[in-house]
This record gives sequence, structure tokens and C-alpha cells, in this order.
Amino acid sequence: MGTWRFHAKEKGHPMRVALAQINTVVGDIDGNARRVIAAVAAAQEQGAGFTLIPELAITGYPPEDLLHKDHFVEDNLDALEMVSAACTQMTLVGFVDKFDGALYNAMALCGNNRVLQVYHKRRLPNYGVFDEERYFTPGESLGLTELGGDLFAESICEDIWVPEIAAEAAEQGARVLFNISASPYHAGKGDEREQMLQARARDNQMWVVYCNLVGGQDELVFDGRSVIISPDGDVLARGASFAEDLVIADFTPISKLGASADLAPMLAGEEAVYEAIKLGLGDYVRKNGFTDVVFGLSGGIDSALVAAIAADALGPQHVHCVLMPSRYSSEGSVTDSRELAAALGIHTVELPVEAPFQAFLGTLEPVFEGREPDVAEENLQARVRGTLVMALSNKFGWLPLATGNKSELAVGYSTLYGDMVGGFAPIKDVFKTRVYNLAKWRNSRGGRPVIPQAIIDKAPSAELRANQTDQDSLPPYPVLDGILKHYVEKDQNREEIVAMGFDAGVVDRVIRMTDHAEYKRRQGPVGVKITPKAFGKDRRMPITNLYGG
Repeated sequence: MGTWRFHAKEKGHPMRVALAQINTVVGDIDGNARRVIAAVAAAQEQGAGFTLIPELAITGYPPEDLLHKDHFVEDNLDALEMVSAACTQMTLVGFVDKFDGALYNAMALCGNNRVLQVYHKRRLPNYGVFDEERYFTPGESLGLTELGGDLFAESICEDIWVPEIAAEAAEQGARVLFNISASPYHAGKGDEREQMLQARARDNQMWVVYCNLVGGQDELVFDGRSVIISPDGDVLARGASFAEDLVIADFTPISKLGASADLAPMLAGEEAVYEAIKLGLGDYVRKNGFTDVVFGLSGGIDSALVAAIAADALGPQHVHCVLMPSRYSSEGSVTDSRELAAALGIHTVELPVEAPFQAFLGTLEPVFEGREPDVAEENLQARVRGTLVMALSNKFGWLPLATGNKSELAVGYSTLYGDMVGGFAPIKDVFKTRVYNLAKWRNSRGGRPVIPQAIIDKAPSAELRANQTDQDSLPPYPVLDGILKHYVEKDQNREEIVAMGFDAGVVDRVIRMTDHAEYKRRQGPVGVKITPKAFGKDRRMPITNLYGG
């Protein structure tokens, strides 16, 4: 595509750059175009000569099989024309390009109220949650723009994760590397990404100007944290974490110095994970046309954490919890749930399950006669609860939430059509040990705890039979989670895990339970991804599978 030359400024003149990390919606092409135009207008009002808009902002990211619809691609091209007409100054915006019958993940350089140049993404990620090779053709040329004697390079997301493209741009004399991105979050990703960007800047002695998407899209959460980094690797400006932001900064391409700019703090640890889940839940609810959520409140730690996140994400007036005690529920389960609800200010309704449970037992008595009670009767209670939650969802239009965690989901310690019922599962990628950490972190903020200490202290239990605890059926959660992190997230085999000091029999059992539970996971709702490898698009295992370990 060559090098484009513009003469809007003198060489070495200071430039003002705006990073517009906006929250787009996949498929909302007209709405996304309006969001882009509003961001461009705000940036231009503040004197920005260059404005960066995230990757595939016109279509939303990832558009997935919408790209197979010709009219979807054409609508996106029409929207780009509308966007470009609003750009008097230089603007980089992500869209889908179509050229000679092929589709490209593309960036348009807009200015003077038209599209001036187009760059095609060269490195297409095809791992984990990414499958861009399914849709796009890789670009072949380095994107370069000469403006008043200064040379700028353009890149898109994955392009900057490999050192070769930045090095190639530096060899051509580029002083600034622009990158628009849709880089999803997982715990620790913000630090990892920023350190990589600093390395690109230092290694090539160039400015790195990086604009990332923000917002929730199904299981993905994009964390923003756009940055401008000097050739020495210093972070001049940083956008907010998990929130829309317009970052403005001044710097001179031939210099290593820039004017002071906003430097938002880097969220880390449990705070970052909590904010990611909160954003993912809130956006899933709002973007799918819901206002309220409903779920069972058991008096346990999982549903308590979900209640706190939901109240923070949506407002307590939009959270409805159902207390569904059974013959096996402890008194504390009910009283602790009431205390939690009062602290959060959320709405509760009590629907005891004994009567419908008895009705089911009566119906099944002729068939079950002569057999001892077992997991069938236990699961009946969970399914009664799931039915009641779904009835409230149908009647009032509330989105039902599943409150299960990653540890339970991994080993199948859950009931299909029971506690797995839901349209969204906020903590499905959170191991049980982290559930406790998040609950303690939430209690540490806001001046007063909202999750009763009794809920944190009690032994976890499904309360589906007398005196039941999770540890009757599972290894202790620190052991279970340790094994699962190696087996699920790192794909290590039995021998490697045993060599780390875990009991061989426990490892065998956990692996067997995890493999056998794949059919359950396929039928569960989506939920927020917060680890490097979540169940779902990250980990695609066959259900019918005889390979062990």
C-alpha cells in the first residue's frame, strides 16, 4: 500500500494525540458509527491532530460469523464513509475491508472528511478465543504515513505482539508506531501487555501509541488501559481500566519528551478481577436488552459474591434473589441470606421447595420403590429451584444468573437444569479459592462489609442431604484448584502434575471427573473470562473422548 504523504504540519512540530477507548456492541453498526463520530468530535474539540479508535470499532469485536453475511460487510463499509465524513483531522479507525473478494481486518486513516489510506492487519491470531484465520486474509504491506516529514507506522492488535513489525517500521525510519486493538482481559494481562509495549518502544526507539477497546462481549471483557509510551519506555499517558475514556497527550515525534497527560492507575489483583466481572455482567445484561437479574441466594459464598457483583454492576434495585430453603437447609443459610440482602439493598422473595419436592417424590414413588435415596433425590431439589428461578424470569423478564464457580464446573459438581440454570454465569471462570479472596476484597471497600462473615467462614455445602459438605465429594479446594490450574489452564499431563507433589490418586480422580463433565459444560451458560484459559472458546474438548490425562 506504500507510504502516504501529507503536509499538514512542519517536521518535528508537537502533535496532540487522542486515544478514544470506547465500548462498542457487536452488530450495532449504526450505533457504533455514532459512538465513533462522538469520540472523534470530542477529540477534535480538544485539538487532537490524531485520534485513535479501537480495532473493528465499526462492527464490534469479535463479529464472528456475521462476517459471512455479505450485507453485514457492506453495511460496515457504508458506516465507514459516514465516519470519515466527520473526520477533519487524522483519525485511525478499525473496520472490515473487502478487496478482490477477500475480507481484511483493517484500519482506515481518515482526514479531510474522507478515507485517505487503508491498512490490513498482518498477523491474525488463531489461538485461544481467537479464530481470525477463519474470516480474514492477512495483509502484506507495512503501513506508513508521512506527515510533514515525520514518518508514522500503523498496526493492528496482534501486529505489535511480535517484534518483527515494529522493527521493520523502525528500519524504515518511523518515529511513531500507532496500534489500534481489541485485546481481551485476563488476570495479569494489563501488566504483561504494557511491559510488551514498553519493550517495543525501547527496542526501536520510537513512540508507541496504543488504543484498546473496552467493554464486555459475551464471555470476553476488554479492559481499555490505552497507553502512550516514549522511546525510553516511559508511560506518558494511560487510559482508565474497565471504563470508557478519552486520553489526550502532547509529544514531539523527534523527541523523547512529552507533555504531562492523564495517567490512570493500573488496577491489579482482586480489584481488577472484580471490576472485569462487574463490567462483563453489566454489559451482557444491558447489551442484550435486560434491566434486571434473578438468581437463587443459598447462603453460600458463591451466590453471595454474585449478589454483590450484580448490585454493583446494575444497582441493587435491579437485583432479585430467591431464597429456596429445603428440609436440609440450615437456619444460618436463610438468616445469612437475609442479612446479605439487607446489606446490599437487594430484593428477595422466599419460595420454600418442600411442597414441589414432595410432589415429585410422590409422582416417582412407584418407579423408585425399593431403592435407597441417592443423587436422584438430591438433584430433584436443585431442579425444583431451577424451575422456580426460570418461572420468575419468564414472568418478569429478568435475566437468570447461574452462580457456579470454575472448580465446580470443572469436575461436574453441579446439577444440569438445576443450579446450572441461567442465561449468564458471572463467576464461571473463578476458582473457589479466588471466590473467597474476591469476597474478602469486596468487604474491604466501601467502609463496611456486605458479605456476612458467617458466609465466608462456613464450610461450603450444596445442602441437598443431611450434614452434607462439598468436601464429602471433592478434595479440599486448595488442592483441587491447584490440580485444575495445571490440568485445565496449562494443559499439563498426569505425570507432570504428580511430579509437583500432588497425590497420584487425587490427580487421577480430578482428571477423570474433569473429562467426564464436558457434556455438562457444553450445556451451561456463558460467563466472564478472567483466566488465561476459560471453559468455552478457550478450551474446546470433544465430549466423546477416550484420551485420559
